[in-house]
Amino acid sequence: MEPNWRAVSEVIRRHSTTFYYGSLLFRGEARKGAWAVYAACRVGDNAVDESENPAADLEAWWAGVERAYRGSPQVDWEAALAWALERWEIPKEAFADMREGFRTDLQPVRLGSLEELYTYCYRVAGTVGLMIAPIGGAAPEGRAAAIRLGQAMQLTNCLRDVGEDLALGRVYLPADWMARYGVGLEELHQGRVSPRYVRLMRALAAEARRLYREGLSGLKYLKTGRAAVALAALQYQGILDKLELIGWDNLSRRATLSAYERVRLLPRALWLRGV
Repeated sequence: MEPNWRAVSEVIRRHSTTFYYGSLLFRGEARKGAWAVYAACRVGDNAVDESENPAADLEAWWAGVERAYRGSPQVDWEAALAWALERWEIPKEAFADMREGFRTDLQPVRLGSLEELYTYCYRVAGTVGLMIAPIGGAAPEGRAAAIRLGQAMQLTNCLRDVGEDLALGRVYLPADWMARYGVGLEELHQGRVSPRYVRLMRALAAEARRLYREGLSGLKYLKTGRAAVALAALQYQGILDKLELIGWDNLSRRATLSAYERVRLLPRALWLRGV
């Protein structure tokens, strides 16, 4: 039976405008495959962030992933994922790693180093790259680039949402980098965007931009969906630009792109498709 694609795509449209618009540039079955992956990942993320009992709901999500891999789905997103698994070899290990990343967010988060931050970014987003790569027909050489692009996007999320995450007891800014730039937790709680804090943000944004360059260099390994992946990445890079424009005030504001700003990125995404 054909999955309910309207319901599956609505999960993405409602929770992730960036991925939804990007997914529209996939063609044919690849678009549905991207929807299946994004929806499955989003349901897991929502289990942690929007649930009254996140630990239990996360395990329920994992049970759904396992049902999809067994070919016995029960709900729309599981049916979509099972449909995709019949067509592409999407590694279950990527979902298992994502589960570990989601588990990190079940408790207060405090990361000690940039490497710990990169590990977290891999688990919750680099894994998405590994899931999408087979749908795009990526050669094995594209695996590292897919991971880097996912890490870049998640690092951007972490920089965008510092204030919101702080309210949830989550500090993704690496402690060693905070110490290097003289930024303390008290300063974050006070909402002070000091010159020290701005320097820290610029340094971490430079790391994100480096990851984007490495990730986008892997577009050549995709047989389809290059523009889709490029548009999603460009939208996230646009968030970094917007953060810089507002003076790196991510403690009391949330940098977002308007629909017009997203549309303006389309020509460049189409150009990157052919690079």
